Amino acid sequence: MTEIGKVVYTAKTHTTGGREKGASRSSDGRLDIRLSTPGSARIGANPEQLFAAGWSACFESAIALAAHKRKITLPADVAIDAEVDLSVADGGYFLRARLNVSLPSVDREVAQALVDEAHQICPYSKATRGNIDVAINLV
Repeated sequence: MTEIGKVVYTAKTHTTGGREKGASRSSDGRLDIRLSTPGSARIGANPEQLFAAGWSACFESAIALAAHKRKITLPADVAIDAEVDLSVADGGYFLRARLNVSLPSVDREVAQALVDEAHQICPYSKATRGNIDVAINLV
């Protein structure tokens, strides 16, 4: 960890059983979820789905922050469809991701500027930059 700053929030979870037969619970009890592997019949979310949900929620907040700084009002129907691939090559697993961002009724040039700025300020984008293949698409 290279950045030193004020900690705003620390998420704490306890996970047992891994992705196959696992469960994760947050220290505050707000998250209590069963885990499963992609394509399994077991009820539960897989880690890639959780990552996609977390990143897209954070990214939408980063868009809102960028819009607020520019005094732009966003429409109520802003949406992000996140896709996270779990891939394998040369005997190792890796991730790839796409965020498909919809900013209806926002001028395309303005929308692209907001998306570009959000990608610079979103903590998930910062964490993945240079580590996985990422495509941010304005749709």
